[in-house]
This record gives sequence, structure tokens and C-alpha cells, in this order.
Amino acid sequence: MSAGQMHAGQFPVDEDLVRRLVAGRFPRWAGPAVERFASGGTVNAMYRLGDDMAVRLPLVKGGAEDLAMEREWLPRLAPLLPTAIPEVLGSGEPAEGYPWPWSVYRWRAGENPQEGALSEPVLLAKDLAAFVAAMRSITLPGAPAAHRGGPLASLDAETRAAIEELRAIPQEGVDCDAVTAVWDDALRTPDWDGPPVWLHADLMPGNLLVAGGRLTSVIDFGCMGVGDPACDLFPAWNLLPPDARKVFRETLDVDDATWTRGRGRTLSQALIALPYYRKTNPAMARNARHVIGAVLGGD
Repeated sequence: MSAGQMHAGQFPVDEDLVRRLVAGRFPRWAGPAVERFASGGTVNAMYRLGDDMAVRLPLVKGGAEDLAMEREWLPRLAPLLPTAIPEVLGSGEPAEGYPWPWSVYRWRAGENPQEGALSEPVLLAKDLAAFVAAMRSITLPGAPAAHRGGPLASLDAETRAAIEELRAIPQEGVDCDAVTAVWDDALRTPDWDGPPVWLHADLMPGNLLVAGGRLTSVIDFGCMGVGDPACDLFPAWNLLPPDARKVFRETLDVDDATWTRGRGRTLSQALIALPYYRKTNPAMARNARHVIGAVLGGD
């Protein structure tokens, strides 16, 4: 990979390409300015299109599959949720040398919350719990399987490989024995034995928008589907401080086994992300370090 590139096979995207794609597919939208929107996203590039639209383009092939799933499911999920989610305004196709489908969305205002800098953490915890509970209550048939929504053991090999990578990076200061002990404890926890539930399955701070400290929108549903409800407990450790974490758990009435699996899943994601993104995506690496500290710091 070239310097600063997050993934092998990543397609180069710039403002000129986006202008040409929009003008060719949607001439009515060719006039508004196009501007790259900096984010910690890992699979898609985002561009502002005027004041009220955004163009989202996959950087890798897997992202194109995610966009296709969003086109199908977002309109069906939106009326069932208490929080705004992405609205697809137009579906683009490969052109101008760009190889994958892409989409135009309505722009959602707000800022990404940052761990350690929340103005209303308890209220945000309640907002997040309301969103997660609403997702779980959805009964739409034909749902896809959520990304990483299966048994926790399916993440074991990748998680242990990441721990060994981190052992070889002492400057990161990760207590690899301690995180291994937490991971082993999670693996001993019984798997979810209830029916699979609807999940966002990627509730990272970069996929949340807030205003005045409150949740205004949840974006990027590329990992959505049904699976273990523990998958949507990520904010407990990747965003919320201990007092708000407790409120989040109590509001959702999470049992001990699901909580332990959720902590293990969140830790696994952080352990895998840190060595992978430490030199290419500062936001992802910073949050991964935060998660590891939050998990090792207590329940």
C-alpha cells in the first residue's frame, strides 16, 4: 500500500472525479460545489454536494456491497426508528473509470461525538439506548446477517493475531496479557440463544451525529442485519464514560452474559483496528486505544 492508504486495492477518489460522476448521472445536481468531507471513515469517501446533499463512494469493493444493501433497507427502516438515518436521494453507477455503484444522500447535520468530550453523556446514553432498543424491536423479514453478528468464537483467530501484532509494537503500551484475559473470559460466556435481532452493528463514534450533546442521527448502515444483541453495545466502551455506561446498560436491561460478550466484541474490534489503522487513520487508532483503556479500567 502507498503511504497514507488504508487498504490494499483502495480506489483513488478526488473532487474532480465526483464532479464528473454527478454531472454524468444527475445533470440537475451538476451545479452545486463539491468538497471532500474529512472523516474517520474506513470504507467510503464522503463529499459534500452543495449545502444539503452528500456523495458517498466506496473506496474498496466491499463498500459497494454495503451501499447496495443500504439502498434496499434504509427506506424500510427509517419509519421504524426514533432517530434520523441516511436517506438515499440517488443511485449512481460505475462511470468515468470508477468501478462501483455510489450514492447521493441527504446531508445530515451534526458532529461526531468524541470520547472524553461529551457535553451530555447521560442523555446521550439514553438516546443511544432508545435507538438500539428500536432496532431490536424491528421484525422486517428477510434480513441479512449482521457483519460480525455471529458467535463470538468466530472472531477468535483474528483477535489473537491482532494481540500478537500489538506485542510486537511495544510503543503502543498495550497490556497484551490483560486483554487476552478479558478476551478469554468473553469466550467462556454462553452464546446468544435467543432469536437474532436487528442491529446497526457498527455503532462507532464516527457513525453517530450529535447536536447539543444529544443524538440526532445514526449513519453508515453497511454492517446492519440480524445477530447477537451484544453487537450494538459498542458505545458503552468506545464512547460513554462509566456513569453514562451504567445508564446505557440499565436502560437496555442488559443481562450479564450479553454485557460480557458486548465488552469482548468491542475489545476485539479495537484490538484488530489499532495495528491496522495506527499509521493511516488517526481517529480509528485513537478510539481503539480508548476502548482498550476503558475495558481494562473496569466493567
